[in-house]
Amino acid sequence: MSTKNAVVSLEDVSKHYKELKALSGVNLQLAQGEVLGLFGHNGAGKTTMMKLILGVVSPEFGKVSVMGMQPDDKSAWHMRAKMGYLPENVMFYEQLTGLEVLTYFSKLKGKNKAHAKQLLEQVGISHAQNRPVKTYSKGMRQRLGLAQAFIGEPKLLLLDEPTVGLDPNATAEFYRSVDELKTQGTSVILCSHVLPGVEQHIDRAMIISGGKTLALGTIAQLRSQANLPVKIKHQGLNSDIASDSLLAGFIHEEDSLLVPEHEKINVLRQLLSNQSLTDVAVESANLEQVYQYYLSQKVASSNDVKKDVA
Repeated sequence: MSTKNAVVSLEDVSKHYKELKALSGVNLQLAQGEVLGLFGHNGAGKTTMMKLILGVVSPEFGKVSVMGMQPDDKSAWHMRAKMGYLPENVMFYEQLTGLEVLTYFSKLKGKNKAHAKQLLEQVGISHAQNRPVKTYSKGMRQRLGLAQAFIGEPKLLLLDEPTVGLDPNATAEFYRSVDELKTQGTSVILCSHVLPGVEQHIDRAMIISGGKTLALGTIAQLRSQANLPVKIKHQGLNSDIASDSLLAGFIHEEDSLLVPEHEKINVLRQLLSNQSLTDVAVESANLEQVYQYYLSQKVASSNDVKKDVA
């Protein structure tokens, strides 16, 4: 993808806070309508990246471009109106009602009270719109934060831990909203520690640690690069597996095999040819396993460097 066509472009971007290298040499091209999952431990640099994209801070090195503009430039105010942002810890005026809070933020983006009411309905807290925010539970505050981020049908949405405090139903509703915005052409950067359930809603994953990119690509690409095995569960074969020259080497547990991706089809053919087989299920490495793999590689690499220095 060319830089010109990208909604967000980071080219060799670095950001330092005195001695702390929050980001080092990060590159990213985010397309229109693309959902990127941004993953990393606390202090990895995720929030700093979002602040750079928002124009709140400026890079020491490299170039940041959002919708073709430099986000920290004073002339980029109208571009910022097309962005939505949900911080990790949402805070509102406690004495105001939910509707008053959202109407205030809506007017800042040129939208009216009716738009605010529609968003409160969308996130499921319209029943509490006339109650002061100080009476809201954590989950309700998070929903109000989501409504604030959705104001004005943004072209770019930055979401930092958006499902914290949400129950399973609210989480499912949130992801439906993200899917709908994606179909409308909204680009999304979604930062989350809660990995289960995220995978099916993102186009690519970016894993960072210590301010550096460990991996960037689709889940399938990252699985392939990591060479993580596929788990194949079977029923009905019992002792037949141990006596099979092809399958015996892949035995993981009594009812499952761990198989390299490139051997998957051959192993499935062999399993399906056995008349005793009653069921089979294939489980590729999930997002959490992919994430843990790349983090463990980073730790292993760091340990090797320490040994060389010693």
